Amino acid sequence: MSDAPLFAPAATQDPLVCNGAALRKATRRVSQLYDTVLAPCGLKVSQHSILVHIARAGTPSMTDLARAMVLDRSALAHNLKPLQRDGYVRMTRDPLDGRSRRVELTETGRAKLVESRRLWKDAQSRFEAAYGAQRAADLRRSLADIFSDEFALAFSRG
Repeated sequence: MSDAPLFAPAATQDPLVCNGAALRKATRRVSQLYDTVLAPCGLKVSQHSILVHIARAGTPSMTDLARAMVLDRSALAHNLKPLQRDGYVRMTRDPLDGRSRRVELTETGRAKLVESRRLWKDAQSRFEAAYGAQRAADLRRSLADIFSDEFALAFSRG
């Protein structure tokens, strides 16, 4: 399979475009595309991502999960509600700190993650075919720099 992307990128229309607006537009587009591929399993890419983060962490606290996903706790709680309602995750009290809550996958959640992972891999392959595997890898590295704590600190310093 060729590593050449399936499309030619458009020339930037406005060199003064806001970085934040451009990233949000790109995120919305990619989410729409991945959501379409994931639709047969009933998850959105954001929900799949939450399940992946929980599976990696085991039983993370809400604070740790929010930090790993670069979300505030209230946004995370909002996004967890449908996953909890559908029986994919459960909330438990932290045995060491009763004020803290932990999130864990249920058996149903683990099965949904396995089902959605196959579809996610298809979406990932489609992205790399359209954008180019090397460009996609470079993009992920650049985005990881941007969502890092070090970048946030450098940005806040001005």
